[in-house]
Amino acid sequence: MTGRAARRRPHHRAAPGVPQRPFGQVERRTAPLRLLSDDQVAAIHEAALTVLSDQGMRILHPPARGLFAAAGARVEAETVRLDPAMVAERLATVPAAFTLAARNPARDLRLGGGHCVYASVGGPAYVMDNDRGRRDGSFAEMCDFLRLVQALNVIHQEGGGPFEPMDLPAQTRHLDIYHAQIRHLDKSWQTQTLGRARTMDGIEMAAILFATTPEGLARRPVLLGIINTNSPLQLDIPMAEGLIALAEHGQVNVITPFTLAGAMAPVTLAGALVLQHAEALAGIVLTQIVRPGVPVMYGGFTSNVDMRSGAPAFGTPEYAKAAQASGQLARHIGVPYRSSNVTAANEVDAQAAYESQMALWGALTGGAHLLEHAAGWLHGGLTASFEKLILDAEMLQMMDAWMEPIATTPADLALEAIREAGAGGHFFGTRHTMERYGTAFHAPMLSNWDNHPQWLSRGGVDARARANAVWKDLLAAAEDPPLDPAIDEALGAYVARRKAEGGAPMN
Repeated sequence: MTGRAARRRPHHRAAPGVPQRPFGQVERRTAPLRLLSDDQVAAIHEAALTVLSDQGMRILHPPARGLFAAAGARVEAETVRLDPAMVAERLATVPAAFTLAARNPARDLRLGGGHCVYASVGGPAYVMDNDRGRRDGSFAEMCDFLRLVQALNVIHQEGGGPFEPMDLPAQTRHLDIYHAQIRHLDKSWQTQTLGRARTMDGIEMAAILFATTPEGLARRPVLLGIINTNSPLQLDIPMAEGLIALAEHGQVNVITPFTLAGAMAPVTLAGALVLQHAEALAGIVLTQIVRPGVPVMYGGFTSNVDMRSGAPAFGTPEYAKAAQASGQLARHIGVPYRSSNVTAANEVDAQAAYESQMALWGALTGGAHLLEHAAGWLHGGLTASFEKLILDAEMLQMMDAWMEPIATTPADLALEAIREAGAGGHFFGTRHTMERYGTAFHAPMLSNWDNHPQWLSRGGVDARARANAVWKDLLAAAEDPPLDPAIDEALGAYVARRKAEGGAPMN
């Protein structure tokens, strides 16, 4: 295997039998899908501005209301109303793109333009695998999940704690999660934003990791946190505290309304998007009031509910359309865009695959710059699955391969190979094929391409069982990235001190 073709598409094996693409972001060369006309995008934007001006947002955090008032918003009791001119003024300071630093500079991430970041699942209450089923998560299992996130090259960022380690006290478990994220990853990781204390603990520990202070950390973003508005039209105290703390210290807020059409948002998709857009605008404006020019992202998470039961539905056609339309709204205001890989499936089954593929397609063709829950999400976000982590990693690798442009150099046009094979011949043994066969096509981590008799003769192992073997192979070969012992000691001392102080209050 020689020449340009060998360099174009390298693969390596992180563990025996587990092919992977190398770590890195694929830059999208195609324009995002335009589901809405320019007039429709403008209509949704204007409707959202009307909501903010006439009805306003309920802001439960008094200091946040004070910041809005000082910036010129109309504040009455808990309601904050924003004039369109004020919104436009604050949107003008949002950076269209930015770089998020990792402790390994080779894993720094670009957000904006044609770049997308794949972040692993974050925040579920439960964990699941083929061997033990669904259960409360433990700290040891969470560390194993983090090791897999590190081992999977297609995952760029850890998503804020794979699942809750229920064997640790609620007031202090975030400290152990942060320490584990730092120990097991040299990739970017997300902080928790539920209240100021949890957010500041993440910032303080990141500052120790980068050998600086929280104030020094403000010179470059290294942390990203998810801020969910409490739809409809409400920002609660813990989320406001987290938003302000991140923005004060130059870190990245991802403002994400949780708008489910038919429940917390209008039943029409256009109405749900109006509500999402209004809430996102309010949060984005607040970040720019706190620190003009701080990076912030527009989060789209609009889906629908099952109108027969009221249960959330994910990976639906409505979700895909909302993801594509949300990308247009984010580009309309010039703010980087976040979407998600989601499914409502209770098992790693066909439903989990087709709903996630629908969500992925909607998000990536919609121009997402951050794909949250990109790998491992199950059961509407209540469960993190080891096997789903591998299934999603396979789909992400396939999407990356799809986004690579088709090369049309003279060598790629293959005229010599066509002459060599001749009429009625074949290309298996041509020089052109022999030079490229190892890198010409996507190499699957999980898919099995045996014919049916061969597949049966090898045990008839299905994708879910193969995924179980893959994550175990990866975990057996996993090694923690080197960490300066002095930094690890300083982090341990910080964790011990904060535990002695009682950790973070329950919000």
